[in-house]
Amino acid sequence: MKVASTRSPYNVVSFREALFEGLASDGGLYVPVENYDLRNLYLSLDPKKNYSELAAQMLIPLFNDDIPQDQINKICQDAFFFSPQLKKLDENFYILELFHGPSCAFKDFGASFLATAMSWFLQNENKRSIILTATSGDTGSAVAHAFYQKPNIDVVILYPSGRVSPLQEKQLTTLGYNIHALEVKGSFDDCQRLVKEAFLDNQLADLPLTSANSINLGRLIPQSLYYIWSFVQLRDSLNDDLIFTVPSGNFGNLTAGVYAWKWGLPVFKFIAATNINDVVPEYLKTQRFRPRPSLATYSNAMDVGNPSNFERLEVLFQKNPNLMGALISAESVTDHQTLETIKKIWTEHHYDICPHTAVGVKASLDYQNLFSEEGSCHVVLATAHPAKFVEVVQMATGREPKLPEQLQKLSQKQKQSLLIEAELDSLKEFLGSLR
Repeated sequence: MKVASTRSPYNVVSFREALFEGLASDGGLYVPVENYDLRNLYLSLDPKKNYSELAAQMLIPLFNDDIPQDQINKICQDAFFFSPQLKKLDENFYILELFHGPSCAFKDFGASFLATAMSWFLQNENKRSIILTATSGDTGSAVAHAFYQKPNIDVVILYPSGRVSPLQEKQLTTLGYNIHALEVKGSFDDCQRLVKEAFLDNQLADLPLTSANSINLGRLIPQSLYYIWSFVQLRDSLNDDLIFTVPSGNFGNLTAGVYAWKWGLPVFKFIAATNINDVVPEYLKTQRFRPRPSLATYSNAMDVGNPSNFERLEVLFQKNPNLMGALISAESVTDHQTLETIKKIWTEHHYDICPHTAVGVKASLDYQNLFSEEGSCHVVLATAHPAKFVEVVQMATGREPKLPEQLQKLSQKQKQSLLIEAELDSLKEFLGSLR
């Protein structure tokens, strides 16, 4: 896979270079250069194979120039020891459960592949790396668990103080060892800004910094796989259009789905479901992109006022909002509607959903009522286990969701974090200690 910056399309680098650089030197995001046609592959995949086998088959055409085929198989086997699951709620309405990994969130898929692939490269080259990443909730815990005790790697996670759920905070602050949690006095946008500034700072140029949130293409590409897996599972029963609804904050998950579509996945429509941080829905309605400070909501992992992956979407659609709007619809959902949807799904189906998934379900149901012809298949991505948001689910339903085993173990663990100002100098001081 050859890749280039969104801002310098003629400066082509290898996938391995992009994996460890994270952010391009010009401040842009790396995007694939080649146009792959993998439709026939997707149509031929066997739904009975396990997820890791299918993942390897999907990735070999993309990465076989960067990683030997037998190693792709091994990386996928090691990374994907968990799998998505499809839950059928109604006729032609499915929930794609992406919370069966170690941190109970969808980001386990990309983070686990990224950690395993990076570890393979570093061990081969006898090198060291420092992962620097910002999180609005789930990225941090996924990255922490994926990279925990990986040799030659330190992980520095920036998260907004008081803006992640208690369980999310426990997941990213209780591991220790090579995992360093920095609690930032600010918003997720501040955390993301600090990460970008650190990558571009000359005084940190001697540090082997790279990123593990969706800035990094090596985490983004594997997230396209569960869209393809869903299609493979549903392929024989599809009678009409396939529509994915994606709870969206930083828009990495949606971008991954659009890549799958670009490579040949037969998707009719993506629905970008946001909370009141509605920069992208506004863009699709007005054709004006107006980033602004994020507002706190119950679906906190989506509290993003300047989604970085919008830059990738612009490149994919040639900076043409009409082209983007032809494939992507968008809807903003309020906290009140989020609570109503959690309650509705529990009442009607005895099924718990997290607030982020509820945003997706609400947007999908609204689209289905307004536009969908009978027979269209709707798949809503469930991005986190509801038990990660006990307080919100209890507020909506009057009862607590059952904690999975991964989360039950956290209650006795002690938080280990360093509180810092939302200033680059504070971050640089800590990073200097890792030299």
